[in-house]
This record gives sequence, structure tokens and C-alpha cells, in this order.
Amino acid sequence: MKKYIIEEVKASFSFSVPIQVRFSDIDGYMHVNNGIYFNYFEHARAQYLFQVCNWNIMSVGTVVANVNINYFSPIHAQDSPVAYVNISHIGNTSFVMEQVILGKTPSGEEKIFASANVTMVSVDMKTMKPVPVPEEYIAKMKNTASTAG
Repeated sequence: MKKYIIEEVKASFSFSVPIQVRFSDIDGYMHVNNGIYFNYFEHARAQYLFQVCNWNIMSVGTVVANVNINYFSPIHAQDSPVAYVNISHIGNTSFVMEQVILGKTPSGEEKIFASANVTMVSVDMKTMKPVPVPEEYIAKMKNTASTAG
């Protein structure tokens, strides 16, 4: 499991999106349920593809091939999480998105709550078969990635 340092994430991940903790996200343990983290990461990925790449999902879509989530600290209702996204690898038909959720507690303490590595596959929307990642999106991802290769 990779160890993240808050300052390094903020400096090396060029894209972030604030996450709103909803009342329905909280479980009986009074923190965000572990399954909700998937939604937070999904929201951040979608925003990255839309805002950074201007990805047109009507012709070439993306599907999740693999998700690995590491949980470091629970998110509570009054915390202010932010999801960070970076592209860590670009292949022929797939790419890996490295994601970190960090934020502040009500007392102002900064914490890393979770991280994820997500393999995305580009697919033709008519056939749902893998296709090469479009060059125009590769260029945009490489412009914002700290370690794309």
C-alpha cells in the first residue's frame, strides 16, 4: 500500500474536486460507509474526464476494469473531503487513474482518508469492445499527469 503525504498529493495531482458528504452517506458507525467511497471516486473520475479531457462518451466510452481502494481514516459528516485525480499509466486501450481523498476535519486537521487505483478501458459505444485510447485524450491526460507513461 502506497504511503501518501498530503503536501505531495496537493503538489503533484493537478486535478481535484470537492466532495459533499450527504446525510445518506453516513452509516450506523457514524462515518461514511465504505461503499460510498466508490461513488466519491467515481464522481471525481467523471469530472476529470469531462473537465480535463472534454471526453465525448457518445463515441468512445470508458468502463472500469479494476478498482483497488485503500481506506486510511473514516470520513465523518462534518469533514471536508476533496478527491484528487492523477493519471499514473496510459496503455493502448486502457489507462490507470490514481486517486486520493483527503481533507480537513472540523478541528482543521488534514487527513488522507482513502486512495484508489482504477484501470479504465476505452470502448466503442456501439460494440462495447475495447478500442485504443483516443490520441486527443492521451495528450490532455499527459499534460496533467505527473507520472504518465
